[in-house]
Amino acid sequence: MSFMRFIGGRPAGAPPPDLPTDAETEAVRRIVARLETLPPDRARLLAGMAYVLARAANADMEISDVETQAIESALVASGLDGSQAVLVAEMAKLQERTSGGTSDYLVTREFREASTPEQRVTVLRACYQVAAADGSISATESATLDEIASELDIERDEAAPVRAEFADRLSARLSFRPPQ
Repeated sequence: MSFMRFIGGRPAGAPPPDLPTDAETEAVRRIVARLETLPPDRARLLAGMAYVLARAANADMEISDVETQAIESALVASGLDGSQAVLVAEMAKLQERTSGGTSDYLVTREFREASTPEQRVTVLRACYQVAAADGSISATESATLDEIASELDIERDEAAPVRAEFADRLSARLSFRPPQ
């Protein structure tokens, strides 16, 4: 079943709408298929969110157990039950690992188009929580977080307060020590 058919709720046998194929991504389609019990728009939003969180976790090319737990916690806070959150997090991690570079921008753009500005800021904050789950945010993770904010159309002045919440965990900041 096509992802767009699934979220559009088109009856079986109805002709497909004329949609650009780049609006669909394999990563989100697989996650959404696991969320069939949710309303289609909600499933699409949560699938996109999970993928963007996995992208933040994989910025350093490794998704740790604490980062996975942070993804699951963010998904539970967004309304999934614990078992759904585990499943969605695992699917998002798998998709990020297998198609990350190709799908990152497309999925983030799809999430941006389907979400409100408040939801985008909430996801950016959750991305920071995921990246900081191991105690610090590396320069690579910070760069990825900046890319995500940009792709979500979050202006610097809107992203700055979120970044400030995690200033004590930015590794570049931790390496500076006052003169003795």
